[in-house]
Amino acid sequence: MIIQLDAIRGCLEGVIPGTMATVSADGMPNVAYLSQVQFVDSRHVAMSYQFFNKTRQNIMVNPRATLVVTHPATAAQYRLAIEYLRTETSGPLFESMKAKLAGIASQTGMTGIFRLLGSDVFRVHDIQQVPGETVPMPPPQRNLLSALRNASERLSACSDLDGLLSETLACLQQQFAIDHTMILMLDQPGERLYTVASHGYESSGIGSEIPMGQGVIGVAARECAPIRISHMTTEYAYSRAIRESAEGSDWASALETEIPLPGLCSPRSQLAVPIAAGQRTLGVLYVESPQDLRFTYDDEDALVSLARQLGMTITHLQSAADCSDETPAPAEVPAPRDGGHRCRCGISPEMIRYFSATIT
Repeated sequence: MIIQLDAIRGCLEGVIPGTMATVSADGMPNVAYLSQVQFVDSRHVAMSYQFFNKTRQNIMVNPRATLVVTHPATAAQYRLAIEYLRTETSGPLFESMKAKLAGIASQTGMTGIFRLLGSDVFRVHDIQQVPGETVPMPPPQRNLLSALRNASERLSACSDLDGLLSETLACLQQQFAIDHTMILMLDQPGERLYTVASHGYESSGIGSEIPMGQGVIGVAARECAPIRISHMTTEYAYSRAIRESAEGSDWASALETEIPLPGLCSPRSQLAVPIAAGQRTLGVLYVESPQDLRFTYDDEDALVSLARQLGMTITHLQSAADCSDETPAPAEVPAPRDGGHRCRCGISPEMIRYFSATIT
């Protein structure tokens, strides 16, 4: 039986370090533990390039290597025959691995030492299960495909942006059992993300902002790629009150005080997913949890699909509003303030109108 890489993605969560065997030019073998192995697609994995160590020296002269990974739930081991292809030093893959490495570093007291220099991409030529004792896979806590189907049906029935955002947050809690969620929209200049809806926090944080490229949320928007962290992180944790100068903003006159960004004090798992329509980023769907490893590759896939539908539905609703000439001008809409009137799930009506105008 041929084993597909995407069927063993659970081995790549970083719970149990992988081991990699390489060979030098003169035939001397070397085995090293890996802090991070990342699933790229059905034929490729990536590993963090942090130091010019013996492993990297070997793959530079002999690109063939063997990687052994272990499933944390079943103890099943798999041996992968891999080949080094290239090193990426920017882009979505690099940023995602950089975020995860920051989480690993903060948990082990190695912040500032674990610095990602690049993402080494390898092609997977073959996968073999290593003989040995295993335990049965525990039953899944939820059916993500069914949850996605139900959520998609509910979102497709929404007829306005207010209801769409409210329904999205409700679906995340009811269908996916995610208790802490935010939706942020990108402003028209494409420089900042503003919180337009949140669920599960004492303070809604409506109107709080994050600059493009800041933290997991800002990086997900900038790279238009999901950023998932399974361990507590400091370098990529967002600030409780991210706020910079409001000069040049449409809301400059109304931004007299800071609006704290809602969020858990010590999130153990984070997932930021871009909300996009076509090739255009509209915002970010962000979820977090106090539990380690709360969001898996499968959760990421499901929320990427949900966010994509959310983005397309937002665009559809805006197009319908444009056709009926009911869209108000954004310049006449003041910035909402935390503590004012809120729609269900903490969505400000003024914020809804503002972003209905700016997402066109």
